[in-house]
Amino acid sequence: MPVITLPDGSQRKFEQPVSVMDVAADIGPGLAKATLGGEVDGKLVDAAFNIENDAALRIVTSRDEEGLDMIRHSTAHLLAQAVKRLFPEAQVTIGPVIEDGFYYDFAYAPGFTPEDLDHIAAEMRRLVKDAIPVHREVWERGPAIQFFRQEGEAYKAEIIEDLPGDEVLSIYRQGDFLDLCRGPHVPNTSHLGHFKLTKLAGAYWRGKSDNEMLQRIYGTAWPDKKQLEEYLHRLEEAEKRDHRRLGRQLDLFHFQEEAPGMVFWHPRGWTVYTEVQNYIRGRLRAAGYGEINTPQMVDLSLWEKSGHAAKYLEHMFITESEARTYAVKPMNCPCHVQVFNQGLHSYRDLPIRYAEFGSCHRNEASGALHGLMRVRGFTQDDAHIFCTPDQIQEEAAAFIELLFSVYRDFGFEDVIVKLSTRPENRIGAEEIWDKAEGALQAALEASGMEWSLNPGDGAFYGPKIDFSLKDTIGRVWQCGTLQLDFNMPERLGAHYIAEDSSKHTPVMLHRAILGSLERFIGILIENHGGRMPAWLAPVQAVVLNITDRQADFCEKVAETLENKGFRVDLDLRNEKIGYKIRQHTLARVPYLLVVGDREVEEGAVAVRTREGEDLGSLSVDAFAERLAADIARRG
Repeated sequence: MPVITLPDGSQRKFEQPVSVMDVAADIGPGLAKATLGGEVDGKLVDAAFNIENDAALRIVTSRDEEGLDMIRHSTAHLLAQAVKRLFPEAQVTIGPVIEDGFYYDFAYAPGFTPEDLDHIAAEMRRLVKDAIPVHREVWERGPAIQFFRQEGEAYKAEIIEDLPGDEVLSIYRQGDFLDLCRGPHVPNTSHLGHFKLTKLAGAYWRGKSDNEMLQRIYGTAWPDKKQLEEYLHRLEEAEKRDHRRLGRQLDLFHFQEEAPGMVFWHPRGWTVYTEVQNYIRGRLRAAGYGEINTPQMVDLSLWEKSGHAAKYLEHMFITESEARTYAVKPMNCPCHVQVFNQGLHSYRDLPIRYAEFGSCHRNEASGALHGLMRVRGFTQDDAHIFCTPDQIQEEAAAFIELLFSVYRDFGFEDVIVKLSTRPENRIGAEEIWDKAEGALQAALEASGMEWSLNPGDGAFYGPKIDFSLKDTIGRVWQCGTLQLDFNMPERLGAHYIAEDSSKHTPVMLHRAILGSLERFIGILIENHGGRMPAWLAPVQAVVLNITDRQADFCEKVAETLENKGFRVDLDLRNEKIGYKIRQHTLARVPYLLVVGDREVEEGAVAVRTREGEDLGSLSVDAFAERLAADIARRG
């Protein structure tokens, strides 16, 4: 006679074991129709899962995050079933949930075409209409391997062979389609009607470049039509704002095969880069940071001492010289400890704040590279604060205030904040963790901002706060971070002299606001659709003549504005003014200054914005004041 305790504390008693769906039906037919699965004593299960003993139950529907994941995972299976019906010779491999959707990898020698996606989607819709029940079965290892080999599914058989011997093998049966999966999945295919197959791509089997190349089909799935349409609209907007396309169109940067994952910055793009860098440099200087610079290559022994070699070696570029092995630095922290270690520090010297625009390199897989968002060579706005345990809260609060001020200047008001606490595998005494988590939480509470707890996701050496930006089309980008480290300073011999003349290990706060400058500039480009605010625009104004008669005056206007510190272009081409206006509007120049005979006579410029707004005729000084005010507003 199981007693089921629901999230509101109410209980329901049953005479015999019941499924999650039975409990939902007992509560009401509406809930039963919406039920996708359940959480029984903290474990996610299918709706058909049988509850034999007393248990805590939460019904999972499409309104829950777990329910959305179930819809997407099940739609991946739906995709695989449709592919097998249309292309029986295709082999299925893996099909996980990813952010905003799912994918499934297939071994199919002829290769799929974009037209094939339309046929596959149509078959998926037929399967949805059939409301095919989805059942979980538990199989023995031997019969499972034999079954998939007989079906010609060598990849599935290999997956099973590589699983730990004690792992329960669950097979999901969906009509004539069977797939190896841990689940859980929706009760039937009728819950999967709102999807879209989005693109084709190549992918190596198990992500290793020495394995065979597979074909990957990406898709997205949502609980209802409205959410699907909203997402597709965001995708359309994201495509228009793609920083790679805008980088070419606006002549900001490029990539090429001779230097994969490395950016070739063009003059206009480098202007944006240096403006961002100089802005951050000024803010850090005002906040008491000393800027340093550390070597690009360091003997591998340092990375072994710090612990990075054990964890990151496969992502480090290695070189040798004179029988010594060097690593091109993938991060800056061990080098900052070396700077701290020069000379003797008293507790009176702390906190010490070191900042570096550290040029780092990581050997990312070629398939993971993505424009400015994922590169092999990048620069971090990195800094490390060495302080006493008693200074953690104050330093954290000061950093949070600085970070939010910087984000506002870049136009980001919506920031998602998460405090990640001690993970299961960690180092350090519990009382140290208590103090560290308490200090970060107190700093967050003192800031008055909204934040959420992310239990168990801290670094092994300490808790952390992550800061994510929401852009104008609703995408979330994790940028800033503040991490407490009790481990690395000790491993690398950092210490200070306490008030009682004893040696103490400082606390090390790893912190970044932008993350990498390359990625942050990519985010800025996409957030603004290339229309950078005036203070960041590579060209802030362009002076355009209507005929050759105004050329001399235009040159004087441009020179005057440049002498005031503005970034100005001069366009004296023998082209129609409408053509020139359109070109510079497409180049996203904030202000277009048109000069005709009347403007020369009045000593003025006719001012247009890139949005097409006519600001009328202004004297050069009046326009300079307007532009200066626009720049000063920043965000």
